[in-house]
Amino acid sequence: MTDESSQVPDLNRRHFVKAGSLAAFMAALGGVPVNAQEADKAAATAEGKVLPPPKVDPNYKEKPPGPPVKFGVIGLGSQGREILTTLARLPNAPVTALCDHYKPAFRRAAEAAPNARQHADYQELLANPEVQAVVVAIPTHLHREIALAAMKAGKHLYLEAPLAHTVDDARAIAASAKALPKGQVFQAGLQARENPQNHHVLKFIRTGAIGRIAISRGQANKKQSWRRASPNGDREKALNWRLYRDTSIGLPGEVGIHNLDTACWYADQVPVAVHGFGGILQWLDDREVADTVTVVLEFAGGLRHTFTATLANSFEGDHDVFYGSDAAVLIRDNKAWMFKETDAPLLGWEVYARKDDFQSDSGIALVANATKILAQGKKPAEAASQTEPPLQFALGRFVDHINDGTPPDAGWKAGLQATVIGIKAHEAVQKGGRVALDPAWFEV
Repeated sequence: MTDESSQVPDLNRRHFVKAGSLAAFMAALGGVPVNAQEADKAAATAEGKVLPPPKVDPNYKEKPPGPPVKFGVIGLGSQGREILTTLARLPNAPVTALCDHYKPAFRRAAEAAPNARQHADYQELLANPEVQAVVVAIPTHLHREIALAAMKAGKHLYLEAPLAHTVDDARAIAASAKALPKGQVFQAGLQARENPQNHHVLKFIRTGAIGRIAISRGQANKKQSWRRASPNGDREKALNWRLYRDTSIGLPGEVGIHNLDTACWYADQVPVAVHGFGGILQWLDDREVADTVTVVLEFAGGLRHTFTATLANSFEGDHDVFYGSDAAVLIRDNKAWMFKETDAPLLGWEVYARKDDFQSDSGIALVANATKILAQGKKPAEAASQTEPPLQFALGRFVDHINDGTPPDAGWKAGLQATVIGIKAHEAVQKGGRVALDPAWFEV
């Protein structure tokens, strides 16, 4: 393998790390070119000198929204209603059709989509020629039939993650998505994959700004039972599909899938095995899936990622931490910070960064969309991170992919990979041990 420094004689290894990290951040600040000279400027900063502020393009204009894409939403439960509310906030995503087999659900959905046509049968919605894109937000174990039908009908499809509750179903959906004609978009509901904040953090990891990742972890804590009540016994059983083995892939698959996917994405590899442990420790009812879990992803080369989740306590909520040899990165509430080691080399962009205190530590805020912030006359060092919810970014990007003809970051391959890992992590928890991952599960 050719050494990077041999191709650029005046850029040694230390400069390469600095220049790469500086390039990622400065590109986000306004596209300032970075070369050996810029690396020298970063080194000068380490000696106490201050870099000049990045240049801002006075002609920068935010991309206008594309043409409207008419949506149909299948499934009007709590997630379906959140999707309707989110689509209503987008400038080019009118909802023209709704579908649910439970009639009262239409009344609750009417406020967000008052002019949408109501269908009791999903096939009627798919036959509606006005519907261009479909969002499927039904229980995971029911995904396969409707997802395959939507793609066969020629609709663009946004399918909530996980893709399915079995590996066979997930692979069938992925195979159909892989075979779609050019221009027909399939996007899995892996919100982090389409979120600019997560892409922004990825730059710092891939350019070596945090050094070599030694370990990573994440958690999703929220005190809630997952149980929903209904005066109708059959309806209550249907509502509580997440509590039972035949229909649910538990906390690792239904919640942890997003964290586990981000860990694999940042590590740039698929794990070789997954370990799982857990139990029903808080909600002692007739449920069959654990309300508290620990999952460990085992990667080749010794890297491990730990994920914990509980429905018994909300302390510290959701977050992910990646520990590198030069710095750690914390991602929480759609924001991110870098915590540097005392022996880590200084990087030029640190001069401009906002710093927040975390008890005895100081975190450098990693602010996405800095070009837009600068164009608005603000300073990235003073700006808070984005406030839009991840679902809004995911659905907004879905519309963009349809209009631009670009492939989603959360495409069929990422969706299949995350789903298989979530399914097998849940199996590991049920088993209380290690489950090896067959590479064939990730291919179609």
